[in-house]
Amino acid sequence: MNPRRVVIAGLGDVGILTAIHLAPHFEVVGISAKPGLVSGQELGVRLARPDDWARDYWIPFDRFRKLDRVRTVQAEITGVDLDGRTVFGRLKDGTTIAEPYDALVISTGVSNGFWRQPCMQSSAEIGAGLYAAHERLGTAKSVIIVGGGAAAVSSAVNLATTWPDQQIDLYFPGDRPLREYHPRTWKRIATRLGELGVGLHPGHRAVITDDFSGDEITSDPVRWSTGQPPAVADAVLWAIGRVRPNTEWLPPDLLDECGFVRVTRQLQVPGHADVFAVGDVAATDPLRSSARNRGDGLVARNVRATFAGRPLRAFKAPGRRWGSLVGIQRDGLEVFFPTGHAFRFPLWSVERVVMPLIVRWGMYRGIRENRPFG
Repeated sequence: MNPRRVVIAGLGDVGILTAIHLAPHFEVVGISAKPGLVSGQELGVRLARPDDWARDYWIPFDRFRKLDRVRTVQAEITGVDLDGRTVFGRLKDGTTIAEPYDALVISTGVSNGFWRQPCMQSSAEIGAGLYAAHERLGTAKSVIIVGGGAAAVSSAVNLATTWPDQQIDLYFPGDRPLREYHPRTWKRIATRLGELGVGLHPGHRAVITDDFSGDEITSDPVRWSTGQPPAVADAVLWAIGRVRPNTEWLPPDLLDECGFVRVTRQLQVPGHADVFAVGDVAATDPLRSSARNRGDGLVARNVRATFAGRPLRAFKAPGRRWGSLVGIQRDGLEVFFPTGHAFRFPLWSVERVVMPLIVRWGMYRGIRENRPFG
């Protein structure tokens, strides 16, 4: 009897974890535009300390021990035949592919700025982009960061820590950033930004034209729809949260009005019992929180339950975002709870326990060392 076949469309953070859960039970095929994990997490560390970021968030697929059973295909996904249960794609040389499935997991994520793009890339292209952004910001005497989310705040902290002589200013709409976090979280981060000398500018909403993508670092004056005079710096980092779901390849009737995949509480696509969606692409709740709250484990369990004829479990979204905001620092790793309170892991525990044991072995079930890209 042939094993059930699961195709996972998208191998970012959530897609990889889903594949790891499913690989012992089914034939799993993962399709990705990248040659490995290129995480969208920790933008600030990525920009300020690219070597540190690459160590933990840019990892070839063959380093993941539990992906040994998974066939990974680097391709651009171009479409799906839901009745014929087949996903279509295009390889870098233009060759078309067709991958049949018994169950499909959609985890293609979102595009957001230059650091989260769905295009096909080689390891050399990824590395060039990574270090180009670092050099561009590192040579600037002044930097404006536009945005009020975690990416903007993390970038402000990390850039100011790495380049203390830079003039760094954070502009955001409203009275405070991090609206999706508890107010205590911002209060603590604001104190840190003040100690680092970062200028905080509330109530600034940038003028954004329809054709502006925010996908590159700019140097033109930033104009404000809220009436303030334009702001000028050597480099402008746009972290404005213009998130675009990577769902162009899907039929429109699977998507909500914003282009995200509609799902039930069981992360199943309505009307298609063999199709699931998880991560930032899935319209689970306003925060699309299955990307950060073990949605990978739940969707894998529900795929197994579907094949076995067992009841499916529901995803429960938290009310607020939580977790690390600024990444690993010289004084350790600070993790924020939904209540806004924080716990700091000292640096020695991060290096000896959290990353090697909890993350690389606990979450990913083992990551091999010394296998660089290309």
